[in-house]
Amino acid sequence: MSVVLSRRDVDFLLFDWLRAADLAQRERYEEHSKETFDAVLDLSETIATERFAPINRLLDTQEPVVGEDGKVVLPAELSAALAVYRDSGMPAGVFDAELGGMQLPFVVSQGAFAFFQAASAAASSYPFLSTGNANLLVEHGSPEQVRDYAVPVIEGRWYGTMCLSEPQAGSSLGDITTRAVRQDDGTYRLFGTKMWISGGDHELTENIVHLVLAKVEGAPPGVKGISLFIVPKYLVEDGVIGERNDVALVGLNHKMGWRGTTNTLLNFGEGLATPGGAPGAVGHRVGEEGQGLAQMFHMMNEARISVGMGAVALGYTGYLHALEYARTRTQGRVPGAKDPSAPMVPLTQHADVRRMLLAQKSYVEGGLGLLLYCSRLIDEQLTGGDEAARTRAHDLLEVLTPIAKSWPSQWCLAANDLAIQVHGGYGYTRDYAVEQFYRDNRLNPIHEGTHGIQSLDLLGRKVIAGGGAGLATLVGAIKETTTRAAAVDGPAAAYAAQLDARVDRLVEVTSQLWAGGDPALALANSAVYLEAAGHVVVAWIWLEQLLAVGDRSDAFFDGKRAATRYFFAFELPKVDPQFDLLASLDRTVLDLDPASL
Repeated sequence: MSVVLSRRDVDFLLFDWLRAADLAQRERYEEHSKETFDAVLDLSETIATERFAPINRLLDTQEPVVGEDGKVVLPAELSAALAVYRDSGMPAGVFDAELGGMQLPFVVSQGAFAFFQAASAAASSYPFLSTGNANLLVEHGSPEQVRDYAVPVIEGRWYGTMCLSEPQAGSSLGDITTRAVRQDDGTYRLFGTKMWISGGDHELTENIVHLVLAKVEGAPPGVKGISLFIVPKYLVEDGVIGERNDVALVGLNHKMGWRGTTNTLLNFGEGLATPGGAPGAVGHRVGEEGQGLAQMFHMMNEARISVGMGAVALGYTGYLHALEYARTRTQGRVPGAKDPSAPMVPLTQHADVRRMLLAQKSYVEGGLGLLLYCSRLIDEQLTGGDEAARTRAHDLLEVLTPIAKSWPSQWCLAANDLAIQVHGGYGYTRDYAVEQFYRDNRLNPIHEGTHGIQSLDLLGRKVIAGGGAGLATLVGAIKETTTRAAAVDGPAAAYAAQLDARVDRLVEVTSQLWAGGDPALALANSAVYLEAAGHVVVAWIWLEQLLAVGDRSDAFFDGKRAATRYFFAFELPKVDPQFDLLASLDRTVLDLDPASL
């Protein structure tokens, strides 16, 4: 059994449930087939298992350092693994054929990349961030910018970053101070400092394409004054790499997880990287001035789906490690055993260990279903047969994205916590991988917007936008599932009734929160709202999986039934007191004087 990721589960979700093979009938994907999709998955699983997973612990113990020459030093094994990934053609997966891409469906690409995220969060972060970088440039850059900066990233020769935060401005991007000065030749000179930049400096590729948020001199205050700039590590002229740009590494941040990913403090424009040169880092504006945040969110929304998938992947591999350990580790005897000399039993014979394993299974397989469903919506949004189908996919994706980012970041982390517990005392040592998975996954509640930010986005924007169109579309999709389930013999009908009741309550509570027209009161407990809505959504995903299982029976399908039963018995009822709290319009945190903390 693989302890990286379950290929059978990926195949079941992609092809049995989401019918991803049918996408090959659409014009954009007509060069593909089920066979080519399988080949991509086979290749990804092989490279991830043979090249990424073996170096995961190495990257954790040998963190990046700055050498005497000022360059970042990383283990040679990382460069070798990433070269294999590059040579496989996987960086070009979702991009247009005219750009050298494979033009894969996004859902197949995400399913394939999950193997790399499970095998090594640190190693996979470099191509993960670069894909988002190139996607943004393809969407918003000029033809020349796409040619000069996106194509080398698509080919895997260069990597890319997103430079948003600053030491004094993390999530509050309206407060950034990096400035851009117009030049007579149409370029800009950037001055400022960016913090927490993953992949911000290294020697893994020939160049690094930084996408930097900055304010042009004279721009209006706040987010309306933010523009987006391409700032390469090395200047580029007619596709040829030239002199060093004034982008300087001034520090490495050392986080509890993803230790093999360089996380940097970068300085732009103080001459630190180009002593004696003209002041300022050369930047090229993307699109119009003042559109930077909207453009960056194109990258961030995609990144939020991928962060959610990364959280799932780490939770999933932790579950598989715990399952393997519990099946082979013998300890104790079952209740009622009278003979103290009887052989000890495997951990899986103990009911509470089975509870912990089943909880993990329900979180990670439910999370994988949710993220692949959202990925399938991206394909539908792009290639749906008519405008109504594309609009429906867009509305669903808008309301599901904050859930898809935050729910796995919370509950697949909880799965990692349980994986440690299954290992007992050994789980807290570095002799076993589960403690690293937990540390790596603990970063995901921060990545691409915290849990609180996602909750404000969901309750403060997504469920009320367009008069509640997104929420109405979600409710309609869930009700379509429960209607089908109600007509099926067996437990599915009972699950449908339970889910219907919680969906109705979600709609009711949303209305109650906004009835008073007081945003501060409505949003005071938005994190609770996000958690409750997330559990309702994942219960829906489990009911969908159960319907896809049908009457088939073997260990795999019986496991799906057991996980569905667990989620509806143990997890879905947790939303009831959360809805009660929300409906009460509780003011505890709103009224608290910070001085009392």
